[in-house]
Amino acid sequence: MKTKHIALLSLTLLILNCKEKTQKSSSNINAHQQSEEEMIPGDLIEFGENYAAAWSSQEPGKVAEFYAEDASLTVNNGEPAIGTEAITNVAKGFMDSFPDMIVTMDSLVNESDKIQFHWTLIGTNTGPQGTGNKVHISGYEEWTLNKDGLVQVSKGNFNEDEYNRQLEGTE
Repeated sequence: MKTKHIALLSLTLLILNCKEKTQKSSSNINAHQQSEEEMIPGDLIEFGENYAAAWSSQEPGKVAEFYAEDASLTVNNGEPAIGTEAITNVAKGFMDSFPDMIVTMDSLVNESDKIQFHWTLIGTNTGPQGTGNKVHISGYEEWTLNKDGLVQVSKGNFNEDEYNRQLEGTE
């Protein structure tokens, strides 16, 4: 028991030390396996985990809560959804198509003023005009956060050909 407390205290001190560093180099990390040099603040990890949970919630408004009122969300270089109402509609489209959708955060990548949120989506396309096929696809969103810590710009990317192949159930 004493060893667990010492390990927890050491980890807490390490995290606090990393938060004090003001200049961070670009780093690619798994959100749950971080070294001192690659530390992404815990509040950003929590933000990413909560964002993934919002996508899994079947409540599209919860996704929009992570965005600034005038934010934009672009998926695969498509037309940007601008504003929280439009972003809610994008989330609703995915949630309607995949009523059992689960989104997980795979990692965060800190690149100067941008954060890459890497994710995996798993679901069955049983919504309106659904194919009944399962989809398991990974991708990422590149975020620019505003001064309030909300997403101002998100550029989402995933392999659309693979997504469509899985939707159609073709080999």
